[in-house]
Formats: sequence, structure tokens, C-alpha cells
Amino acid sequence: MTTDLEVKKSAQTPSIRFTNAVLAEFTSGIGEVQVAEHHKRLIQNYFITLDQSLSLAETKRLATKEEYRKENVPMTWQNVNMPKLAVNVVSLARIGLDPALPNQINLIPYKNKHTGKYDIGCIDGYRGKELIAKKYAYESPVDVITELVYATDKFKPIKKDISHKIETYEFEVTNHFDRGGVVGGFYYHVYEDEKKNKLMFYNLAQIEKRKPKYASAEFWGGEKDKWKNNKVVGKEKVEGWLEEMLWKTIVRMAYSDITLDSKKIDADYVQLKSSENELNAIPIDNSDDSDTRNTKTLNIDNIQNKEEIEPVTEVKKETKTKPPEKKQEAVSEKKTVTGEKLTPPAENELFKEPTTKKKPSFE
Repeated sequence: MTTDLEVKKSAQTPSIRFTNAVLAEFTSGIGEVQVAEHHKRLIQNYFITLDQSLSLAETKRLATKEEYRKENVPMTWQNVNMPKLAVNVVSLARIGLDPALPNQINLIPYKNKHTGKYDIGCIDGYRGKELIAKKYAYESPVDVITELVYATDKFKPIKKDISHKIETYEFEVTNHFDRGGVVGGFYYHVYEDEKKNKLMFYNLAQIEKRKPKYASAEFWGGEKDKWKNNKVVGKEKVEGWLEEMLWKTIVRMAYSDITLDSKKIDADYVQLKSSENELNAIPIDNSDDSDTRNTKTLNIDNIQNKEEIEPVTEVKKETKTKPPEKKQEAVSEKKTVTGEKLTPPAENELFKEPTTKKKPSFE
């Protein structure tokens, strides 16, 4: 005989059952927890996003011949470490990060050697860094300006000194439709008290140093291994989206440079950073990409000094071929920020290198 409770449960959508299961798992470890309706909706978004990611990963696993599979444990909800996932998901939801929106949070499944299940790691995207900086900032800027500087642009920083009370800059685009290659970039924090304004600028080499160690050629351009019948048969060039990746790197740097308030740091923020730290030694591409959903299947092969994890799929070697530069349409006219009006230099000497340095079943 079917009870009213069973009928009510069967009528619930999978995402609602997931939300209830996450909250039940979370509260079983720490007791009652306050979760607003908005946060519950975000938790449902985590179910939808993760379900798509696990389904795709399992399809790829099954499509690989059995003798070539790196992992024999199915990537299904039954093999997900739910207690750990519950802690991460509740923390991310309370911070306000939505996996359904581009570049807020990346969810990465990886195998835990000790539990035999898949953990779900979390790394914030560049928009996620913006939200976190605004939520936990000691003093949030009223504006954050981020720009790439091209070969034909004119850029002159004005650093604070005895003659200049405000740190600012002059920036002019001289050739709107043929700006040349990227030579550098900068970010500028604007505060209500202009004396606190902050300018930081970097040449191209300094920006590329922040590129993820295992950056994907599909994003950054360059060469990647060409596979045929589960074997590498050569190399193929990929154009990638170099300029977009460089700009996103500047954005990440800009919001990472905002001072946080220790009084605002809570358990949710600490949990997010803990999850990120667990993934630091894993060879994955952390590049943000607005054209893909915020889930990534972990590709790991040879891991050193990381006892907690095992390989899931094969990783392809990183190439160091510098991608060709692309031309980009200008998006702005001459920009003048608060400060004295000065004549910009004829070329961007600032960015030149020194010449001396050569579905779960929640029953």
C-alpha cells in the first residue's frame, strides 16, 4: 500500500530530491543550518549542472575501449562522495555562486583513492572572483577597469608622487580596426576617495606567467596532440582565443588584488578555498571560458605527491609553442581618467622586455 509520504516523494523533481538529500547530509554532520529559499534554488542548479557533467563523463568513459580506460568505476551519482559534496554545495550556494551562470564556479569530478568514490572539486571563475571580492572586501572599489594594451595604443601611467596626488593613467586607441598584437595590460581600482585609487600594469610576458600550467590549446592557442585510434599520431595547430584568455587573466588579477576583511571571512569562504587547495597539484586547465558550461571533467594521468587521488582519464602533454597573435576590433575611444592631462608617449615602452634579458536516485 502506497503511503502519502511515498506519493509526495515520487512527485518531487530530481533536483528537489537532490536539494533535500544535500541538506539532510549537511545537517547530519553539524546540526540545523539556515538555508534561504534563494540558496535552495542555487543548490538545484548544482544538481542540474553536475548531472550533465557526470552523464557526459560517463558517456566518454563507456565510449573508450575497455583496455584503454583509465578508470573502471562508473561516473554516476551512486559513486559520488555525497557527504563532501553536500558541504561544498551548501557553502557555494550561501556565498552566492551559481553554476548555471558563465564563469562563476567550475565543478571538477576526480577519483578519491581512499574512499573509492568521486569527489567534486570547486574552483572559482573570473566572475566568481568578482562576486567574492565584493562580498568579502575590506573596502570595495566603486569601479574596476581592466584593459589589454596593443602595439598601436598609447598608454601612460601616472603614479602617485609629490606632483600627483592621485594615481591614474592616460590611454588612447589610435588605430581602431588594426591595433596590432597585445603588448601588455592593466587594471585600475577606483575608490570614492580618489587618493586610494590603484593602477597596476604588466607586459605580455608577465601576464602569460599567470597562465594555468596545463592550459588548453583550445583556449590559449598553439599546438596539441592529434589522436587516432587511441594513439598520438602527430600535432595539430589550434587558433584558440588568446586575447580573451589574456583579458580574463587581467580580470582575475584585478579582483584577487582587492584586500579582504578578516571580519567578513566565514566558514563558507574557508570551505571554498580548501576545495581549491585540494586541486592545486592536479594537472587541469583552470581557464575560464564563457562559451562552455561551468563543469569540467578532470583529466589526470601521472600525479606525484598526491595520495588522495587517482587518474580518471588521460592527460595530453602541454606544448610551449607560442600561439599566433590575432587582431581585435577596438572597443573604445580615447580614455582619460581623473588626473592631469598629459601627452601619452609615441609607443608603449612600458611593456617592452629589458634588452639585457634574453542522476541520482534519492529514494
